[in-house]
Amino acid sequence: MNRGNYAAERIAYITRVQSFSACHRLHSKLLSDEENKKIYEKCNNPNGHGHNYKVEVTVRGKINPITGMVMNFSDVQHHIEETVMKSLDHKNLDLDVSYFADIVSTSENLAVYVWDNISKRLPPDTLHEVKVYETEKSTVVYRGE
Repeated sequence: MNRGNYAAERIAYITRVQSFSACHRLHSKLLSDEENKKIYEKCNNPNGHGHNYKVEVTVRGKINPITGMVMNFSDVQHHIEETVMKSLDHKNLDLDVSYFADIVSTSENLAVYVWDNISKRLPPDTLHEVKVYETEKSTVVYRGE
């Protein structure tokens, strides 16, 4: 059986994209109300505000010479569904997600949350990057560092 030219290992990056909606309030318990207002401005609104977030999860790995895949996209989608959608979609991040009880729900911390939770489900050392779009113009990239 001819399996192609796989004498050298081929590494590829696959990315799955998912959107979800959530609300939050940027407010640090370590700062005064005045400091919070100054730093977070309109995002410190006491009633919160919402976003239509987009999350990209990128997995890195060897292309399997038999299947031709690093990982099945549907497997990545399932992991995102379990770790992102069930816990974050249509939630108040500050009130509904215990992780954010004492951590400010910035996009940076949201990317860390996604990384920490999805990396537990993926094969070791395969998660390459989590990218969170808070808006079309505001993006955070986290690579586990």
